[in-house]
Amino acid sequence: MVEESIEIFMEDFSVVGGSFDNCFGNLPQVLKRSEETNLVLNWKKCHFIVKEGIVLGHKISEDGIEVDKAKIEVIIKLPPPITVKGVRSFLGHAGFYRRFIKDLSKVASPMCKLLEKETKFVFNDSSLKAFECLKEKLTSAPLCYTPYFQMNIR
Repeated sequence: MVEESIEIFMEDFSVVGGSFDNCFGNLPQVLKRSEETNLVLNWKKCHFIVKEGIVLGHKISEDGIEVDKAKIEVIIKLPPPITVKGVRSFLGHAGFYRRFIKDLSKVASPMCKLLEKETKFVFNDSSLKAFECLKEKLTSAPLCYTPYFQMNIR
């Protein structure tokens, strides 16, 4: 059932299908299964028959998964962090989008070194270059596509 009609991420799920009719047909099955397993749904957070939406900071649509454009605007305006707390916060945000950033750990390495114990906080040129590179990657993220389980690859 999971591969055919539902996509799950942590505590969120989306009912899916190859067409609107197929997706709509999967809904009663998913709701019935939720009831059978005593899954409690927060109806204020449930959205039905939508073509796109924001889920965990990602825009989900028929085109795929991409970073929420509202978050991109915030990232563009971010100044370089000047404290350990600021670096930690920025890297946490970047880590949330790690699926969109190739070689995140390599790019973020100069900033991560600022978080090491017994290290004096000096936000130098390599840290600034890493920060700017991550901002660029976060604001020009590619689309990710969900798996197509019906495809037979052998």
